[in-house]
Amino acid sequence: MRAWRVTRLGEPEDVLELHDVPVPSPGPGEVLVRTRAVALNFPDVLLARGQYQVRPELPFVPGIELSGDVVAVGGTPDASGPDVFAIGDRVVGSEIGVLSEYAVLPAAAVRLAPDALDDEASAALTIAYQTAWFGLRRRAELRAGDWLLVHAAAGGVGVAAVQLGVAAGARVIGVVGSDAKAEVARAAGAEAVLVRGRDDLVAAVKEATGGHGADVVFDPVGGDAYDASTKCIAFEGRIVVVGFAGGRIQQVAANHPLVKNYSVLGLHWALYQQRRPDLVAEAHDELAKLAASGAIAPVIDVVPFADAPAAVQRLAGGATTGRIVVRVGS
Repeated sequence: MRAWRVTRLGEPEDVLELHDVPVPSPGPGEVLVRTRAVALNFPDVLLARGQYQVRPELPFVPGIELSGDVVAVGGTPDASGPDVFAIGDRVVGSEIGVLSEYAVLPAAAVRLAPDALDDEASAALTIAYQTAWFGLRRRAELRAGDWLLVHAAAGGVGVAAVQLGVAAGARVIGVVGSDAKAEVARAAGAEAVLVRGRDDLVAAVKEATGGHGADVVFDPVGGDAYDASTKCIAFEGRIVVVGFAGGRIQQVAANHPLVKNYSVLGLHWALYQQRRPDLVAEAHDELAKLAASGAIAPVIDVVPFADAPAAVQRLAGGATTGRIVVRVGS
């Protein structure tokens, strides 16, 4: 099979090479998937650079999110293992090492693909929408009528947060990096869109909300975005810290949440995958229903398998909107 592999550490377009390697075999509790599409994520950039928290031994296959078809199951079936899948099932899953024509994944990390989404859109469902779902619904307990402020609202997880916020009945304010990205956030359902570096975020949020402030902030950016959020958070508001794409990890001054009576909540979705896969399964079922109703739809840019290194490099540049999806098979 063909697989893109990181052969040395560096920029993705410099270190990714296309190799012919044997098709892997699934072990106990695993499934072998014929890959149809791979959604790229910023961790793919970090993996190539050797900056991710997980550092596979060189050479390795990057890619952490796919859609495809089950072609084999490994080990002895049991109630919690790969026997829940049949050969030919169309599935989605998340595991490092899927930017290839076939991939082995733990059965616990695989779900049936939603019928409402094609292969490319399905590939982009798991990480972004699960992250947004757990951040908004479980951690922040977003309610209908809440004001939701979403940073990086034109990015993959940002678009997911905007769409899920609208689906929950929230009123959404999106923050984007440029005028070119503003329309993506509006199309996702944001009723107000602010451009970072041009608009006065604090004043604009207070004006849009009639002085109330943001009840929930979804923040994958951190740094200055977080600092601004603390200045326009509502009474009993909740700031969900999702990541630090802005490059600076902010310091949380504990006296400020105390004085203003708001909460700062962390979200590491992978821990749910590890510790509460039952909740991940429940969230997947709810997301599938929302996809069937048309309430959510991944915003994707599809590229061919041969262009994977350049696509990962584009992601590193920070100018993309929505998700880049690599089409692997038909």
